[in-house]
Amino acid sequence: MAGDPPIRRLSSRLIYENPWMRLREDAIRRPAGEGIYAVIEKPQAGLVVPWDGEHLHLVGQWRYTVERYSWEFPQGALHDVAGASGEEVARTELVEETGLRAARMLPLGRFTFAVGMSNQWCDAFLACDLEAGEPQPEAEEEGLLTTRAVTVDAFEAMVRSGEVYDAASVAAWGLVLLDPAARTEFGR
Repeated sequence: MAGDPPIRRLSSRLIYENPWMRLREDAIRRPAGEGIYAVIEKPQAGLVVPWDGEHLHLVGQWRYTVERYSWEFPQGALHDVAGASGEEVARTELVEETGLRAARMLPLGRFTFAVGMSNQWCDAFLACDLEAGEPQPEAEEEGLLTTRAVTVDAFEAMVRSGEVYDAASVAAWGLVLLDPAARTEFGR
């Protein structure tokens, strides 16, 4: 959409900060008048759909925020590496969470996690030609992650049943289904 943005920031103040995120509150002006907007700032994220030619590889963990166990594709952000590319982040998360290394990373697309409240972008990749290794979880994730290899049919059943409910994982799978090169990897 061309032209001036309909919402303008008048001022900004930091409300909260930790090593993983910043929360700021902006005073804004929109056509209906002035107001406030809260924004969660997070670094570039990466997500990887690991495919070994027969199975997708998932990571399972307890998600404190929703008080449920979650099966997801490996994903995250590098909080101590400024300016990391989405592929660098995705490769790092793949090794940290599963121990897998990919000879090929096919870009699938880019999306936001929560466009209404966060500025975080995520680049998604299909990882192929995988080599097994030992997971290297971050200290905060030590002993909390499990992995699981599932067929495409089993994964899609997990999505339909709600066992996979992570929006980023579901969105990444949608990108796989929309990408002709990715579909070829799955024989579709």
